[in-house]
Amino acid sequence: MAGESERSLDHPRTLEGGFLLPVQVGRRSGLCLSLFRFAAGNPERHSFMYRLHHPRRPVSTRIPSGFTLIELLVVIAIIALLAAILFPVFASAREKAREVTCVSNLRQIGTAVRMYVQDYDETFPIFHAYNTAASGAAPGTPGHKGVEDELMPYTKNKGIFRCPDDSGGPSLAVDAPGAESYHEAYGSSYRFTSKCYTVVLGPDGSFSNNYPLDPAGGAEAQTITDASFQFPAETRLMRDEMFPWFGPAKDAVNKFGYGPYTGYPNGFYGPWHGNGGGVVYADGHAKFCASEGQFRKIYGSPDGRSFDSTPQCWYGCD
Repeated sequence: MAGESERSLDHPRTLEGGFLLPVQVGRRSGLCLSLFRFAAGNPERHSFMYRLHHPRRPVSTRIPSGFTLIELLVVIAIIALLAAILFPVFASAREKAREVTCVSNLRQIGTAVRMYVQDYDETFPIFHAYNTAASGAAPGTPGHKGVEDELMPYTKNKGIFRCPDDSGGPSLAVDAPGAESYHEAYGSSYRFTSKCYTVVLGPDGSFSNNYPLDPAGGAEAQTITDASFQFPAETRLMRDEMFPWFGPAKDAVNKFGYGPYTGYPNGFYGPWHGNGGGVVYADGHAKFCASEGQFRKIYGSPDGRSFDSTPQCWYGCD
């Protein structure tokens, strides 16, 4: 029997629960047999035997940490750098889009003027400018006096007379308190060149600043037709009210007249487009003018006078 027991332990035995226990034979088989008996028939003790033959590695108790302060600072620095690079690009793209919209508005207005001229025997519209609700009719309402109102049958859209960068100016606090744009105050963001439109004198004629043009103040009646223009493709009919070189930062001597004036202690200038302004010409085309030198050479009267010409065309001409 003893020999049989020793022979039976020469090979691994499969215990209950599927545990495979190798045991030794010979004089030292007593210890192994004891361990065998300890594990046999007791699945809960199998783990003990497994640990005996397979010591477990130490398990780290260190809790994983998040970002370090230096890593966070690096990420913040990268984001700030990208913002500094991209924000000016986005701002420039938005401003360029507004410039394109402005020129599109002026091109449509120029087309409307050409349609008016064809319908009225090649005669240009009657001049009006800067008339607020105090004239008796608010902008955009029946009875208001403005070139934009004369062109409405052709444009069918009041919105094209508003420059997307029209943020008003300090004179609105005097002329139209509460108004936030030239378009809201006067009906148009664009200044109509007085010498390029027909002027009618009298109480039912041309109005400017809520009053009829006065011959005592130098106003003269005029009829402007297509034949009046010597250089129609180079003579402006209207322009953005504001150009960047009208401001005190670029016009310290107030040669353009947008600085302080009697009754307007803060002057007239307000920043609109940062690079220039839109201009529409007598032949109906429009473009964006981005140079003061170029602007000064644009003709402002049918006979070909400009800001730089002698005699000049600006005060009482533009």
